[in-house]
Amino acid sequence: MRILAVDIGFGYCKATDGRRSQAFKSIVGEANPAAYSESLLPGQEQAARHFDIGGESVFVGELAETQSRGRGFTLDPAQFLSQYAKTLGLAALVPFVDHSDPVRLVTGLPISLFRRHREALANSLIGRHQIGVYNAAGQREEKTLYVEKVRVIPQPFGSLYNLMLDSAGRVSQQRYTSEKIGVIDVGFRTCDFAIADKTRYSERGSQSTDSGICLAYDAIANALREKSGVQVELYRLYEAINAGSIKIRGERHDLGPLVQRAFSQLAGRIATEANRLWAEDWDIDTIVLSGGGGAVLAPYLKGQVAGEVLPVPADQDARLNNVLGYWKYGNHVWGQAQALSA
Repeated sequence: MRILAVDIGFGYCKATDGRRSQAFKSIVGEANPAAYSESLLPGQEQAARHFDIGGESVFVGELAETQSRGRGFTLDPAQFLSQYAKTLGLAALVPFVDHSDPVRLVTGLPISLFRRHREALANSLIGRHQIGVYNAAGQREEKTLYVEKVRVIPQPFGSLYNLMLDSAGRVSQQRYTSEKIGVIDVGFRTCDFAIADKTRYSERGSQSTDSGICLAYDAIANALREKSGVQVELYRLYEAINAGSIKIRGERHDLGPLVQRAFSQLAGRIATEANRLWAEDWDIDTIVLSGGGGAVLAPYLKGQVAGEVLPVPADQDARLNNVLGYWKYGNHVWGQAQALSA
């Protein structure tokens, strides 16, 4: 029996077994037959991204982005959960399991989607799934993914468990069990605010808003359209924003000023939401920023959110905070301590 975790986000899908982790863009595309499938340069091969799942042959992640003629990417919650979440989640888990190994799985949902969709998400992932896995040479391997149990928790609590628990699921940071902690988890589509008061969930101080990092991406994409006449898909901006520029039809566009303006505006919106939501929770001891969006917005949020905000470690991938916390929580719940050195 293995304990795994998957975070099926609107922007990226992340998974871990505690030893290894992976993240890929939340894109699903039709699998096109390729005339030449090998990498152009030795050593450039990537993880499997071609699968047969549920009777369909699909590409996921960056392979879908670059190779699929028909691509599926959406920020609509109902469409995402009904059409893409299961495929993305199963594809993310495949590298971590052997054929028919029983798996216990922890995943999460934004607070706004948790009550309505947690049972449906759990039911879609639990059970035996027959999956065809293709390597870079196009060779197909049959694999049965057996998920025997699923736990779905509010998404931002993954970040809290990641801070609170060690790899065996034991409490390692007592302060997070005895203090009142606020979590601001900035995802791609949503921004989740949550409060844990001595580990107890506060309904009053927890909610989701639509202030995900996609709002800033959308503003940047609209500005680029005005300059170039090209509507750049949001998922194609990830690398460009990190690089600071993008080339469109041979012309290089500097993204620095656009990014600074968009991120500043979004940070102001999130800070206003947090300060308003937590106006009566003036006794919060510490505020934790999480998610890929939380990491990039941290410098812009500094000084705007009322309270002590923990700095975001520069040496950690903040996108993995929730999924690592899910995995630790799974060890805590099921009592299957999995030491990293085992």
